[in-house]
Amino acid sequence: MSAVILLLLLSAGNAGSQPDSALPRRRLSCVRCCGPSEQPVSIISQRSARMSGHPRYSLPKIQPTIDITILKGEKGEMGERGLPGAAGKAGERGWRGPSGRKGQKGQPGPQGHSCKQQFAAFSVGRRRALHGSDYFQLVTFDTEFVNLYQHFNMFSGKFFCYVPGVYYFSLNVHTWNFKETYVHLMRNEQAAAVLYAQPGDRSIMQSQSLMLDLQEGDEVWIRMFKRERENAIYSEESDVYVVFNGHLVKPALE
Repeated sequence: MSAVILLLLLSAGNAGSQPDSALPRRRLSCVRCCGPSEQPVSIISQRSARMSGHPRYSLPKIQPTIDITILKGEKGEMGERGLPGAAGKAGERGWRGPSGRKGQKGQPGPQGHSCKQQFAAFSVGRRRALHGSDYFQLVTFDTEFVNLYQHFNMFSGKFFCYVPGVYYFSLNVHTWNFKETYVHLMRNEQAAAVLYAQPGDRSIMQSQSLMLDLQEGDEVWIRMFKRERENAIYSEESDVYVVFNGHLVKPALE
């Protein structure tokens, strides 16, 4: 009997002394903690979310920041010029600088004209009538009233400018009955003024005047201009009906 009790005690002791490895172990898994408003997610749902590629809780996106102050771009174009600032106060007068080197002697100027004076005036007349025979016809003069320094050439019928400046010119003619009077006051080869009278049964005196700014070498003269009608100016040997005057008003050197 005692032997049976001893065997029972030995079998009970062996059963209690078996290690825990003989028992099956439960596999543990990490579970995400949740807040008060969230529901716990099972291990199976987390595993299926990772397998499907659409996680319920996506990873946070990391956006790198760049400090633009360390990046230097290309040099820009120059802007528009700004408004000038207010003028500052005048500074103190500086010290007098050293004297410069003496310059070279200049070239001699052009030789002066022995007849060149700061005066010019003329007054000439014509005692003979003139009929226009050409398209343009020069009017010459046969009477000299004033011709200071001979600036008016009686042979060519032209005034030559020796003294540049402002001149005053006037022309007086007498028309012819039933004939046209068409006259140009010329500056070189350009008509500066026109004296015109239509044909009429009465002859009258016509005049024209103007001022010209002349350069040395300019010429002033009178010509007749013939068109379809007969052109003429009237005068007599006993009287002067055609007069051409001119004088210097202000020299250019003043």
